[in-house]
Amino acid sequence: MTGVRYPIVELRQYGLHPGRRDDLIGLFERELIEPQEAAGMALVGQFRDLDDPDRFVWLRGFPDMQTRAEALGRFYYGPVWKEHGAEANATMIDSDNVLLLRPVNMHSGFPAPVGARPPAGHLTPPPSLVTATLCYRDSPFDQAFTAFFTSHVAPVMSQTGAAPLACLQTEHAENTFPALPVRTGENVFAWFSRFADLPGLTAHREALARCSHWHATVRPGLLAMLAGEPQQLTLAPTPRSLLR
Repeated sequence: MTGVRYPIVELRQYGLHPGRRDDLIGLFERELIEPQEAAGMALVGQFRDLDDPDRFVWLRGFPDMQTRAEALGRFYYGPVWKEHGAEANATMIDSDNVLLLRPVNMHSGFPAPVGARPPAGHLTPPPSLVTATLCYRDSPFDQAFTAFFTSHVAPVMSQTGAAPLACLQTEHAENTFPALPVRTGENVFAWFSRFADLPGLTAHREALARCSHWHATVRPGLLAMLAGEPQQLTLAPTPRSLLR
């Protein structure tokens, strides 16, 4: 993992009307990527949720909360969203499932993209997959949890083929653009891993299932520090996603 490229990150999960995900992805990748970046935000990645055919997940980054407010204002009050917003919103049931996150430390942010973004009109998704593992608890995640994750969880993930790509936790700052709600009053620790393809993800899951150290020691220790089972998203990058 490298240093902090995106100090503020939105993890956005959209619930869509049945059968409308491809419509939204087509519009998003054709009309909405470059204008958002021109407004001052970074589109980290866009994904199909493989466990929910009606969920679109994406990551958007900002240098700080004030810049976030300014960039969002430029885009959502600007001509591109005025032209395409109604069409995008027509695909959605819920767009308020948004976590505001920040890297856990200076070395846990998303790394530089592996290559340039494919050009507009590119329609072939990559074979790679990304997982997002979301941990919740009643109190803020502290240095003790980070130390446990770094010393115990991350090594097992790496040994089984799922080295953490980035580790983020809740950004508790006030939402600087209230026109777009975010989830509040929650404490989240999220780690992301990347796999070359579905067989790579399957191999990791099989290796983890066979790992006695994980089941006997690491997993019980992790769960003892959480409010419940972690949530995992299995994400397939869209054709133009930078994170792939």
